Amino acid sequence: MVNTNINWTAMSDTAIVSKIGEFIKNERLKINKTQAQLADEAGINRWTLSQIENGEAITMISLIQIMRALEILQLLDVFSVKQEISPIKLAKQEQQKRQRARKNDNDNAKQSDW
Repeated sequence: MVNTNINWTAMSDTAIVSKIGEFIKNERLKINKTQAQLADEAGINRWTLSQIENGEAITMISLIQIMRALEILQLLDVFSVKQEISPIKLAKQEQQKRQRARKNDNDNAKQSDW
């Protein structure tokens, strides 16, 4: 069994770029595409794709184009910002919730006096 726990913080920037390139290459080979085919689908040149697969840095835009062509954009979900509410604020909101209905004073004004 392969250890999938990678200590990203201990890796250099160059090592991380190399790991990303290795991942991109693996994904490309899984779908049985050549560098030229994937580069064409991504709208980049083959040299750029070759660069990332060989552990060289590329632009973020090129990486996103490659990920889109590989249909792995869902990996970017980890970057979404989730709105979290503090326990204190949640408790205050619960206290402010209406507990019972109250007769509206305007209801009495609608009744006729005769």
